[in-house]
Amino acid sequence: MVELADVERTRDLGVKLGGLLRGGDFVGLVGNLGAGKTELSRAICQGAGLPMGQVSSPSYAIVATYSGGRIPLHHADLYRVGDPDELYATGYFDLLGPDAAMLVEWVDLVAEAAPPDSLRIELEITGPGSRRMSVEASGPNSERLLRDWLG
Repeated sequence: MVELADVERTRDLGVKLGGLLRGGDFVGLVGNLGAGKTELSRAICQGAGLPMGQVSSPSYAIVATYSGGRIPLHHADLYRVGDPDELYATGYFDLLGPDAAMLVEWVDLVAEAAPPDSLRIELEITGPGSRRMSVEASGPNSERLLRDWLG
């Protein structure tokens, strides 16, 4: 567990994580509305060196692809996705691979969205500006990412 006393701590950790991402890395975000998933996502994109003018919440498009940074990054928001078939129809699964990193908000809504090797970050609201973050790695790439990020 990591205590995030304020939004600056969230941003700092997001920027650091974005700077560590490699092609093929998968980061899934979980948390209630307002928990900080989008704030953390924007900071991860910043850390990956992506032009912030490109970065927005892909709530309606489901998946956005950002380029022009250190690595390409696919950013998905599964809040409006009902099931794996609907997600498959978006071309989402074609984006998983070694050429880009993948960042997915609401990954818990479609369990099949996360590959076997993924980093899962859960954010919990603990106060008006504070959050609690728990992180789980489920394979060698995500374990390396977690170790480099928080280890």
